[in-house]
Amino acid sequence: MSHGEEIAYDAVMAMLSFSLIILSVILFCLWKKKPVDDHYEEIMAAKACASPYSLMDIDAATDGFNRRRIIGQGRLGTVYAAVLPNGELVAVKRIHPRLVLSNAASFGFSSMLKWLSLAHHPNIVPILGFSEAPAERIFVMEFVSMVNLDYYLHQNSDAASLLDWGRRLRIAAGVARGVEYLHEVAAPPILHGCIKPSNILVDVKFVAKLCDYGLSSLASQERRGLEGYVDEEYWAAAGRRGASKESDVYGFGVVLLELLSGRCSEGGLLANWALPLIKEMKLGELLDPRLVIPSDMKPLVRLAKVASACVGNCRKNRPSIVQVAAILNNLEMGVMGI
Repeated sequence: MSHGEEIAYDAVMAMLSFSLIILSVILFCLWKKKPVDDHYEEIMAAKACASPYSLMDIDAATDGFNRRRIIGQGRLGTVYAAVLPNGELVAVKRIHPRLVLSNAASFGFSSMLKWLSLAHHPNIVPILGFSEAPAERIFVMEFVSMVNLDYYLHQNSDAASLLDWGRRLRIAAGVARGVEYLHEVAAPPILHGCIKPSNILVDVKFVAKLCDYGLSSLASQERRGLEGYVDEEYWAAAGRRGASKESDVYGFGVVLLELLSGRCSEGGLLANWALPLIKEMKLGELLDPRLVIPSDMKPLVRLAKVASACVGNCRKNRPSIVQVAAILNNLEMGVMGI
């Protein structure tokens, strides 16, 4: 074999060896990855998927939807405290009949609830089950001893004083983490569709949990209860209308403004009032007068700037919830001394 042929032979063998190594690595990765993914999916399906309940079970659990069992009412339906046959205390949400009859809540309801029930995070309320019957769509949630943020901020002036600036920041950071999970961890991503104080529950330790996530399609074009918590693009021409990650960030920004000011959204008027004050740094006029202004204003200034970025920009220039959550987590750790 000539010297040139030896060089060519060595080159071919080297390329072949390299190709075999690459192929082996790819096959090993596929072999390692697939069983893990399948096993994970099997565990999640067995552990988390929502359970179906008969209407008879739900009727018994709520004492025939007794009005004394009502613990909340909103744009999607009425919430009842209920006791399941096994003795478990849960929250039952009965979708408004008008939404069911309009077919908004009729198609794919059970599939949607099974999908949403796979979501698990400390800052969201788990969905446990559902029930379907003629003219009835119902879902079952974990019951936690909570009241919503709307009650603290707008319905009870004494309760508002319990939310000092540290607790308000903690709530804001918790909600941001919950939304970040829905947008970036859940697969496929879950859009909340209506982030507002009445959909944020606060427990006795002032940990915030989001409810009613992923259900915006049940009443996507109903303005009542939604106006002021979604951006203008939400109502825009077909193609860009409806819920999006950006509209969720907008709603979260409005919640930040409510936490800062103690004022209601008022159909979007809050943002129009607050943005000039933030731009001109007139925070003394912005902040909730029921609370003492803290000596260190830096966290509140930063929070106000985040709120302004969330509601003051169009969708393409709006920060992502990942960026927002990172800032608020850092603020929370600084204030809490973590």
